[in-house]
Amino acid sequence: MTKQTRRKFSADFKTKVALEATKNQKTLAQLSQQFGVNAIPISKWKGEFLENMAAVFSGNNSAGNEQGSAEIEKLYAQIGQLKVKNDFLKKSARKLGWSGTDWK
Repeated sequence: MTKQTRRKFSADFKTKVALEATKNQKTLAQLSQQFGVNAIPISKWKGEFLENMAAVFSGNNSAGNEQGSAEIEKLYAQIGQLKVKNDFLKKSARKLGWSGTDWK
């Protein structure tokens, strides 16, 4: 006998199912059969969806902020690397006798 693992659903799939559930065009049993998911998770996803709908319009998009902060951190790291390289090249140029006015 093999061990059955718990299925994991993507956020897009959950959103799609929850949106269909909020339309109230089909029963939970019909949605369960259509998407191959038990009715209990569908009703939970629908409840979470309805609770968090206001967050879409609040302007506090935490997922966007996390992605933006990761991008900012990446850019700051790149700036730091370029600054170190620039300082190294300036020191090397001074050792060779070049002044900062010779090149731009």
